[in-house]
Amino acid sequence: MPLAVLAGLTGSGKTTVAQALAARGFTRLSVDEEVHRLHGRYGVDYPEHTYFERERPVVEAIRQRFIKELAAGNDVVLDHGLWRRRERDAWRQAARGAGGLPLVVYLPADRDELLRRLAERNQRQDANALTVTPEALTDFFARFGPPADDEDVIVYSGDPDLLVATLRDARQG
Repeated sequence: MPLAVLAGLTGSGKTTVAQALAARGFTRLSVDEEVHRLHGRYGVDYPEHTYFERERPVVEAIRQRFIKELAAGNDVVLDHGLWRRRERDAWRQAARGAGGLPLVVYLPADRDELLRRLAERNQRQDANALTVTPEALTDFFARFGPPADDEDVIVYSGDPDLLVATLRDARQG
């Protein structure tokens, strides 16, 4: 079964794509929404510097759930940034161990577009509205490692139906 592993910076559209895949039958697993459900808003309900300690057990719980979903034969989309190759490799390895076919879906976006999207998103207060400053975005770019060609990468074109067809074709072939 396909596991769509989304890779992209904050604001690149991962949640929008994950929701579109969920509407087309994929099981959506969101780290940010689970952290929000358990702990509230980043930087509001808990200090920003504690995010990673709060995120760590959520990531592990979601990893266990996605293994069960794949083992049950379900298509899964992981709504999580996976900025570094070693993170993507770990999820791919776990997916293969559960009998899944992991494919990286990369959502590239330039700085100006991300700033525009984040300015809009920063006004919201939901689980997917992490407030990001321009300075934080600069740091994010410095830490992000775009997927390499040897990672079975699908570059998202903006068409969720085409993405679903590509993911399902990969399952067949």
